[in-house]
Amino acid sequence: MGSVTEGPARTHLYALVIYIPDPLGRFLDDLRRELVPGCIPRAHVTVLPPRPLAVNAKAATDEVRRGARGFAPFELELGRVSIFQATDVIFIDLARGAAELREMYAALNAGGLAYKEPFPYHPHVTLAQGLEPEHVDELHQTAVRRWAEFSHARSLRAERATFVESTDCIRWVDLAECSLEGVPSAR
Repeated sequence: MGSVTEGPARTHLYALVIYIPDPLGRFLDDLRRELVPGCIPRAHVTVLPPRPLAVNAKAATDEVRRGARGFAPFELELGRVSIFQATDVIFIDLARGAAELREMYAALNAGGLAYKEPFPYHPHVTLAQGLEPEHVDELHQTAVRRWAEFSHARSLRAERATFVESTDCIRWVDLAECSLEGVPSAR
């Protein structure tokens, strides 16, 4: 009797994110569903983009916890709606907090978490991806209009990050929450 396969093997991907609380998070999730119907959003800023691991998930979780602990909480402020031209991804840039995120990324993208990204790390909030090229400009304008209508605070305090896993790149499961416990530096 031959072996039975259940479809292609799934690759486990892992990421480190900072979730965006409501009401800003709810607005961003609603906007993302408007731009990309059927998506399953949870508004966040990515610290470590999706990647396979060179170590097991427990070892990676331990590395994330140790590394994140060394960073102090900081302010994030969302800026303007833009497009990554190479990929037609519509996103919101950061007006504040990008330097801290780049520091975290540089420190944590090492050891068992190391991964060579296909694009340079650029902190942002994704609004729409996987779009048909002919719809990008129209959806970008919709996002700009909706973002201009948002009347609440566009900032948050980043005090924790969450290590997440996916086997299908659609649904992500929280593995561990990591507190940012470091002492703020005098800048």
